[in-house]
Amino acid sequence: MGLLAFFKKTKTTAAKTPNDRGILVFENTSEVIRAENLLKQHDRSIRVMGPPPEIRTGCDLVIEFPLIEGLDILRSLEAENISPLQVVPVTGPLLEPVNIFFTTDYGQFLMVQAANMKMTVDQTSLTVVNVSGGGCPDVPYLAAEMVGKRLDEAPSPRSIGHTLCGYALQLAYEEIMRKCSP
Repeated sequence: MGLLAFFKKTKTTAAKTPNDRGILVFENTSEVIRAENLLKQHDRSIRVMGPPPEIRTGCDLVIEFPLIEGLDILRSLEAENISPLQVVPVTGPLLEPVNIFFTTDYGQFLMVQAANMKMTVDQTSLTVVNVSGGGCPDVPYLAAEMVGKRLDEAPSPRSIGHTLCGYALQLAYEEIMRKCSP
């Protein structure tokens, strides 16, 4: 079924079902991150989630969106040459992409763990002293780009990462920024 046919069918049945959300499935996490950045710039009410088990292929993510905004969302993505592989109505629960947060205060150092990624900063100088965890190929690059830099000088993982590990590290980075902001 084509995307326009999907939305026409969904629109006619939306009032009959309590389900008003869909998911965009992409080829890889890098495309999910690009799409998320674009859609958030356009103030779309989306969430990055883990896919349902029946379409999961590994370390992947999907974007959940209101079905009523589907055509506009697809047009926005198409304008930037971002194409989902599938558009699927949500029929069951989705998983939080990263739902394990641990914050450990070691006095001078603060470590935040999001899923299997950890970021540690010196609370005095606000310098990133360690990035670790994960098994994705961009983790060494993320660490090399961030370690030794102050939080306000280090790139955000979202801007340079392309995997689920990079996405998890972004969540740890955001939590550290919240904890370390005055």
